[in-house]
Parts: sequence; structure tokens; C-alpha cells
Amino acid sequence: MNKWFYFNFLLFSFALYKIINGSHLLVSFIGGLGLFFILFNWTRHAMFSTIRSDIPRKTKIKYAKFSKRVLPIHKWTGMTAFIIIIFHAYLAINLYGFNLSITKIFSGMFGLIILTGIVIFGWLRWFKASYIKRIIHLWLGLLLFFVIVVHVLI
Repeated sequence: MNKWFYFNFLLFSFALYKIINGSHLLVSFIGGLGLFFILFNWTRHAMFSTIRSDIPRKTKIKYAKFSKRVLPIHKWTGMTAFIIIIFHAYLAINLYGFNLSITKIFSGMFGLIILTGIVIFGWLRWFKASYIKRIIHLWLGLLLFFVIVVHVLI
């Protein structure tokens, strides 16, 4: 398995722990649900990285077939994650106020901006694919992963 499977599992496990032990269950639950959809889509990157690695051909074929089945819903799970995260941000701002000096709010807003870019470039790729759009979509996804890690850790 690729290292991204483990990173995704660790991040989701830690977020689940924080949701269960958090004080604002609804805001945390909605954020965790959005994280689930984001990590579901990000796991496709882990699959493609695994397919490109030096593993047996049978395993590559198995991952490629699964990824091919998931491809048609990729953009819709991404949009679902985007909508859920917007709702999470709305609830958090209602609870804490819009104060960018609060690190958690700042990291969340930064993550929302990155997620917006991912969604925009994902849809642009769907209409007319190009190498540049693919790379931007991928790098924004990687940046979002690390911003989410910071956001969950705070």
C-alpha cells in the first residue's frame, strides 16, 4: 500500500478522536463528514501513486479497475465535500465569529480557499483537460491535505 493510505487513515482517525472528544459536536461532526469526502477523493491519488509504484501487475489492475469505477463520482463527491465544508464554516463562524486572529478560523478559511481552487480546477479539467490544470489540481490537493492536518491538530 502507498504511504498516502496510511496518512489518510491517521488523519481521519485523529479527526474522529477529536470529534468524539470535542465540545461542539455538530460543528465537528459536519467538519468530519466533509473531511471524509475530501479524503475519499484524495485516496484516489494514493491509488494512482500505488499503480505507478513497483508492485505486482495483478494489484495494479485491481486498483485501476476500482479507480475506474469511482471516477464518475469523483467530481460529485468533491462538490459534496465543498458544500459540507461551507456549511461547517458557516456553523463555526456563527459559533466563534469571523476572527482571523484565531488560528483555527484562519486555517479553516485558508483551507476553504484552497478547496475552492481545487473544485474550480477540477471542473475546468472536466470541461477541457490539460497538463497544467491537472498539476494545479494535484498540488492544491496536496496543500489542502497539509492545511487540514494543521486545522485538525489545532
